[in-house]
Parts: sequence; structure tokens; C-alpha cells
Amino acid sequence: MDRAKAEKIYHSGKEAVISKLVELSSEIETVKLIIVALEDRIETLENNQAKDSHNSSKPPSSDGFKKQKRTNSQRKKTNRKVGGQNGHQGHTLRMVEEPDHTEKCNIEKQHCDCGRSLRDQKVAGYEKRQVMEIPKVKLAVTEYLAEIINCACGKRHVAPFPEDVNAPVQYGRRLKSQIIYFMNYQFIPYDRLSELIEDLYGRRISLGTVYNYNYSCYHRLEGLEEKIKDNIIKSEVAGFDETGASVNSKNLWIHSSSTEDYSYYACHERRGKEAMDAIDILPRFNGKAVHDHWKSYFKFDCDHALCNSYHLRELQYIEEQYDQAWPVKMKKLLLEIKDAVATAKLELHCKSFENSILEEFEKRYEDILQQGYKANPPPKVEHKKRKRGRVKKTEPLNLLDRLRDYSKETLAFMYDFDVPFDNNFSERDIRMMKLRLKISGTFRNKFGADMFCRIRGFISTIKKQEINVLDAIEGIWTGNLLLNV
Repeated sequence: MDRAKAEKIYHSGKEAVISKLVELSSEIETVKLIIVALEDRIETLENNQAKDSHNSSKPPSSDGFKKQKRTNSQRKKTNRKVGGQNGHQGHTLRMVEEPDHTEKCNIEKQHCDCGRSLRDQKVAGYEKRQVMEIPKVKLAVTEYLAEIINCACGKRHVAPFPEDVNAPVQYGRRLKSQIIYFMNYQFIPYDRLSELIEDLYGRRISLGTVYNYNYSCYHRLEGLEEKIKDNIIKSEVAGFDETGASVNSKNLWIHSSSTEDYSYYACHERRGKEAMDAIDILPRFNGKAVHDHWKSYFKFDCDHALCNSYHLRELQYIEEQYDQAWPVKMKKLLLEIKDAVATAKLELHCKSFENSILEEFEKRYEDILQQGYKANPPPKVEHKKRKRGRVKKTEPLNLLDRLRDYSKETLAFMYDFDVPFDNNFSERDIRMMKLRLKISGTFRNKFGADMFCRIRGFISTIKKQEINVLDAIEGIWTGNLLLNV
């Protein structure tokens, strides 16, 4: 509005001026609301842009090509030298006492530089060197001849073949075990696996045969999978996690349940309580469930413990994005308690702290929360203009509320030394699912995902129990299962 228009309104009288002021006031309020909404949107976009794998739960693959920030390791520096420490059992390549083959390297020169003949001299000794090599492999074919005897009475008697020899021509259990190993442990997809077997052994195996071996392995492991599941249900501490998986262009969820000795995977269409009820571990679990803050977990009556690796990353984000001091103190306290727990377990062989130590840590924890609330006061609410629904809080305030409301779950590792500081053993299990999807691609159907989940859970359990994977898989075909269940 220019001066001429303003003077025209002024000279039009009192009512015209009032009407225009009311109109302008309404426009100003509308613009204010737009500005607030845009400011919130800008803040949200900036906060999302600031999040990556080092300060949030985002995976490293989501970081893109932007300059990577150095992740602050939770490990503290020590005065130890780089490399193996005293007492560490090394894996240096050493000579064997009895080599499989011996080849002599003869001196080709006939005469020494002095002119004397070397052929007339005795060998003074040998300098040894050993080469460890894989022999050139081809499939060894064993032919079984079942004896046939015809009785004088006319009855024909045929000797039985070994139990696992049930076709005129077939592959043996070692080769089948390697196929299961390559596909479900090394994540080699069908086509490349067929090529690999041909390159290694000179035999092209059809994709249908590979599928049949997986299918057979899947069914043979059904009973064992139930035993693994029962052991997790009976355990005092178990970790739980989930991740998305593309199955036939549809997003499904892979759920993992893990302990230090067992791994269990299940694929489901849902992420939350419906899937957890169907998997039927958490509904029957009475121990301590370690997980992130996904609310579906809290719908079960077991005790809960929160993963503090998530908290450390979120605290790191609040420190960087909001430039506040309390996250630094909270990170330092959590890591200090973690070190104190480790020392008490290793040196004092304790199961828990004395009450005086617990009270001191609890007081410091509460003091840091109060400092955080002073830096992040709750938002003011104008009741006349308040819209329906919850008042939006800042990210620091949301984290403070969670650390306050779930303090017992956050510090569960402090109250019970059997509870880990984080959920790493479960996250390591679920990370294998993401690695499989990255290497082999998506699953073609849900049954393919189910087969992989069962076989991979068995292999992961085998690795945790330090059993040779190939020997364990071979035991599936013979019925001689090496797994401790």
C-alpha cells in the first residue's frame, strides 16, 4: 500500500480505517502462522540433513557421497602398543612336521667358481621351504554295487544301498553342504553359485538342484529351529531387532531374536506387535529383552533394557546440532558406568553394585537430566489458540523425556551385570540380513525368505558356538547334528 491509498482510506472515515486494520491484522496473523510452519519445516530438514550413521540409527549406506564425519569410537585410548599383545595366540603360518609331498631342488651348476666339480661332493644338508596349496580338485565318483542273490525258491535278494544314496546318480553330502554354505553364509546368489561350482569342480549344477538342496535343508532343520527358539525363550537375557526386506517388490520385515549362543530369524508382513505375537517368542519370554525404543516391544510383560549405543548416537547428534553441554556429560556418565561394570565383573567378580554406588550414579544421572531440562524448557501453550493433539516438542526434549521415563531400562546394565550395555549381539545378527540383500538382491517370494531365515539362524548359532560350519551343515544330511541345544 502506498501513501495515496493510505490517505484515501483515512479520509473515508472511521469505519473504513477500522475495517482495513482488522483485515491487515488477519493477514499478519496468517503470515505469522506460515512463517512458524516454514521455520519448523526448515528446522526439520536441517536436522534430518545433519543425521547420519555416526549420530543416529541410520545405516552407513544412507550417508551417501557427502563428506564423512569421523565416528567417535566408544573405546578409550590405552598405552598398549599396536598389534598383538603379550599372551595373544597368533595365527602365523608355520611349517608342518610331515608334509604331504616333498620335492628336491638340485643345484644345476656343475662346477664351483674355483673350478672344482660339484658333482663329486656330498650333499651337506637342505634348506626347507613349504608351500601350502589347494590341490586341483575334481569330483570323485563312487559307484555302489548292490549285491543281488536269487534264492533257489525264486525270491530275489538285493543288498541295501547306504541311507543317503537314493538315486541312480546324485551329488554327495559334502558338495551339498558347500552349496548351502556358499549360498546362506557367503550370500552367493543362484546363478553365480552355479558358475562357482563349475569353475571349482567342473560340473554345472542346475538352479533347480540348488533350490532343492535349500528346500531339503530347510525341512530337516524344522525341529532344530524349534529347539533354538525354546532356548531363547528360556534365556535370562535376549536381544531383539528388526529390519526391512524387499520380497517380490513388497516391503516385509525380518525379525531377529538373539542371545550369545543362539540366533533366530523370522520373516513377517508386519513390523510391530502382530508380527511379534506370530513369532511367539516375546509373548512367552520372561527374561530381560534388550532392544531399541520401538514401542511395540513394551507391549510385552517381560523386563526391558534399552540399547545405549542408540543413546550415545542420539546424544552425539544433540551435542552437534543444538550445541548443548548436557549430552556430553550424559555420554561421559554412561561410558563411565559401563567401565565400572566391566571392572567390577572382571576384577571383583561381582554381579551388581552396592547400593551406595547405585545411588551415586543415579543422582548424577538425575542431575544431568535436570541440566538438560533447564536448557530445554517445555514449550509454552496458548490454550486459546491451541490445536487438538499433543504439543510438538524439540528433539532434545524428546530425548530427555525418554531418558527420564525409561531410566531403569536405560541403566538396566548397571543394576544387573548380565544385561549388556548395548544390543550389539542382536544388531550383528540383523546386519547379516542387510548384507545378504546387498549382495544377493531381493527375495523372490516369502517362502524363499523363510528358507533363508531358518538356515541362516542355524549357521549363525553354529558360529556362536564355535563349531565348524561345513561340518555342522554336513551333519544335517547324516542326522549327526553338532549343535549344542
